[in-house]
Amino acid sequence: MAMQVGEQDQGEDVPMSDINTTPLVDVMLVLLIIFLITVPVVIQSVPITLPEVRNEPTETKKENVSLTVRAGAGGTCEVYWNLTQVNNEDLLDRAVKALEDQIAAVGGVENITDENMPEVHIRGDINTPYKCIGGTVFTMQRAGFARVGFISQPAAGGPVTRL
Repeated sequence: MAMQVGEQDQGEDVPMSDINTTPLVDVMLVLLIIFLITVPVVIQSVPITLPEVRNEPTETKKENVSLTVRAGAGGTCEVYWNLTQVNNEDLLDRAVKALEDQIAAVGGVENITDENMPEVHIRGDINTPYKCIGGTVFTMQRAGFARVGFISQPAAGGPVTRL
């Protein structure tokens, strides 16, 4: 390797104005290798399908059932059918009666469609244990309700979009 100090024509030593790019290329190659090694490690994860978040206005139909669930004193669960507090047995009885009434209103089981099938809308307090909400969902499904949804409070100032 040769080293050039200045131009050959001049008698005095003139500083060289060219940039030495060898260290720059070395650093860039090292960074490229680091990124090629670390990117697959960052991308690796367990494959899952995440739920899509959406806020939709609730369709209020007269046949829908509105339940409110919250934690009671001493670790108990309080379930309200509209504004009336019910226990687990009363909840099951009311749910079965509501479905029977709806089936009679449409003229039989063969006339039940997605449009006239009642839904359950559950409003759960944020501090309610899962066993209360899960027990209510299980009871309503046991009664025969196919659609159970949750009513939530959208984030303040957040956009409401349809997916």
